[in-house]
Amino acid sequence: MQVAVAFDHRGVKLRDAVIGEIVALSHKVLDLGTEDASVRVDYPDKAREIAEPILAGEAERGVLVCGSGVGASVAACKLPGIRAAICHDTYSAHQGVEHDDMNVLCLGSEVVGAELAAELVRAFLGATFVAEERYVRRLKKVEEMEKAHV
Repeated sequence: MQVAVAFDHRGVKLRDAVIGEIVALSHKVLDLGTEDASVRVDYPDKAREIAEPILAGEAERGVLVCGSGVGASVAACKLPGIRAAICHDTYSAHQGVEHDDMNVLCLGSEVVGAELAAELVRAFLGATFVAEERYVRRLKKVEEMEKAHV
């Protein structure tokens, strides 16, 4: 699996843990930066950058990290076709994929440490969408909302 990763200047704290876990799971990393915490980077820019390869089919999933995870999640969800969620527990990280076809995991570097970040990435990447009728039906409703901008 190709996994896009992006970090704003605060999210860079989890960079090594996130990328290290993706590599340890034998997935490919599409690294969209940031590497330097001293250079301010706005999370909406990183949300747009992570969405582009996912929507183009160049990456299957993404991990987006800012300070709290909230801004990253809010910004990424504004892009049609991106289903991003902030997850700071393993249940949400896998259930979001299984039931909601989540394609971007958002993390907060000020909320979780490196160990938990790696565990969340593992849960997220290890999960598969369960294409049961009820989940497909709900996903279609979300897609209709995106098209209607409502």
